[in-house]
Amino acid sequence: MLVARDVELRVGARLLLEHASFQVAAGDKIGLVGRNGAGKTTLTKVLSGEAQPASGTITRTGAVGYLPQDPRTGDLDVLAKNRILSARGLDAVVDRLRRAELAMGDDSAEVQDKAMASYARAEAELAAAGGYAAEAEAARIASNLGLPERVLHQPIGTLSGGQRRRIELARILFSGASTLLLDEPTNHLDADSIVWLRDFLAAHSGGLLVITHDVGLLERCVNKVFHLDANRAELDIYTMGWKRYLQQRETDEKRRRRERLNAERKADQLLSQADKMRAKATKAMAAHNMVRRAERLLAGIDAERAPDRVAKIKFPDPAPCGKTPLTATDLSKSYGSLEVFTGIDLAIDKGSQVVVLGLNGAGKTTLLRILAGLDEPDTGEVVAGHGLRIGYYAQEHETLEIGRSVLANMKTAAPDLGDTDVRKILGSFLFSGDDVDKPARVLSGGEKTRLALAMLVCSSANVLLLDEPTNNLDPASRAEVLAAIKRYAGAVVLVTHDEGAVDALDPDRVLLLPDGVEDLWSPEYTDLVALA
Repeated sequence: MLVARDVELRVGARLLLEHASFQVAAGDKIGLVGRNGAGKTTLTKVLSGEAQPASGTITRTGAVGYLPQDPRTGDLDVLAKNRILSARGLDAVVDRLRRAELAMGDDSAEVQDKAMASYARAEAELAAAGGYAAEAEAARIASNLGLPERVLHQPIGTLSGGQRRRIELARILFSGASTLLLDEPTNHLDADSIVWLRDFLAAHSGGLLVITHDVGLLERCVNKVFHLDANRAELDIYTMGWKRYLQQRETDEKRRRRERLNAERKADQLLSQADKMRAKATKAMAAHNMVRRAERLLAGIDAERAPDRVAKIKFPDPAPCGKTPLTATDLSKSYGSLEVFTGIDLAIDKGSQVVVLGLNGAGKTTLLRILAGLDEPDTGEVVAGHGLRIGYYAQEHETLEIGRSVLANMKTAAPDLGDTDVRKILGSFLFSGDDVDKPARVLSGGEKTRLALAMLVCSSANVLLLDEPTNNLDPASRAEVLAAIKRYAGAVVLVTHDEGAVDALDPDRVLLLPDGVEDLWSPEYTDLVALA
């Protein structure tokens, strides 16, 4: 259980939330909503204990499982299975069991005896923690999240960004925590995994607070909605399901509008009457009282709700280039004994649109990183054609220097632009005032997406490598990105789970991983997008 009392949140001088008191109790399934940048991620960090409020208190009872948008995966050499088991402290026990099993095959009787004793102790610990059924449960959760058995036996460092995030989600669901705080849990999940997750969370007996753009999850699970209003810096609490919330919120907005108009009309009448009465000395006090009444009326109403701002996104006019600005031949990549893909050939012609499809772990992100020059292939080469300028959008925002400010990141991406021009571009992506001085590490997932896209805008790229560019975006911002993709005149290589992004791209070719089969795009491939 979580209890928040009189909580205030700030980022620098900017007020995000004040005087918020609420609780997340067993059985509460809460959808935390609000526009990108309103402070939803900041609030979940504070509730989890990873950050502190500007004022107020958070009381936690029982274990809390927290999935941030950019989860930390710990030691990259740890096996994925052990990372999941560590949520209940079982990783060390299972590791001791495996070592004891090996030692029992030793030729020395003394070593065998010690190994048998060690095995017995470890097995007793495992039984106390749920036994082998716990291992099976962890594997079952992982499988339902699209992580096959072979992935569980790989080190974390060999997995794709999407697989690592699903390992962290599996770890939290396996933990048995009474309260779950999940920030965009459906990112990187395929359609089947999303359906399974909705059912799992609906059946969760503890408390749940979730940030998500998946309306299906909100409709299936939520029995309360917390709306973080960025205009009023207040948390509106609705004790109802998602569909009723949408209706009630519209009703509340209409009521506030009526109250505001009535109060303004009465205040105008009072001020007008006070102006007439001021001319007479005998009525000066009455006029003063009328002014005060008008001020009290206006102070008691909510300010007019400003429309949510949306970043205006326009990808750059591509710099001139040759007929084929980017070519890759015979690319292969392995991590240890795991072969990711082999024999990939790809030619990106000027203005071409290519979508890369493949199951999670097939190497889509790895391929884009190799094409961007960030990773080296084991075999083959990437050849830059005449005039090539690459713009790379990374799904895990690796292109951002998180220790540097928003403004510093932009200046790195656009060293030839003056300070005024850089700030103007940032302003169109909703970074203004003190926001440009915030370090990238404190940005929400949606804000990091906007900054990464802003850095692309000033790149003059003629080949865009886009890896899940619509993740973490609200519907309005997603629509802007899709429109920008549709208008862009350069070449695009796109990795996405978003069917809308593929429709906007209108690809001419598809590359299927890990086999490297290249084909002309046809509508039959659309069904593979959500599974990719």
